[in-house]
Amino acid sequence: MNRILLAEDDNDMRRFLARALNNAGYDVVSFDNGKSAYERLREEPFTLLLTDIVMPEMDGIELARRATELDPDLKIMFITGFAAVALNPDSQAPKDAKVLSKPFHLKDLVREVEKMLTAA
Repeated sequence: MNRILLAEDDNDMRRFLARALNNAGYDVVSFDNGKSAYERLREEPFTLLLTDIVMPEMDGIELARRATELDPDLKIMFITGFAAVALNPDSQAPKDAKVLSKPFHLKDLVREVEKMLTAA
């Protein structure tokens, strides 16, 4: 089963996303900040990191950089309301990362996750 690590500081959004992905058949482990999510990544493998960019303690870009140092095959998807400014060339975000801009429909999220996880 594909395992997804979700890092999103908005409690309602985190529950909403986790429920949608669980209903689509994914095993989701969620955290409200990047630091806690990173600690979990150090303990066990995941298939996809789904992270907000703007979070306290450790932002999503830093989390993604550190996560791909641990596991270069980890797929990364950012969810953000600040996509235009967040992933500029200087951000050092993983180059294959997908960005899903808020607001989005849950069907779009599930479809994008499916596409990422079925890609070679």
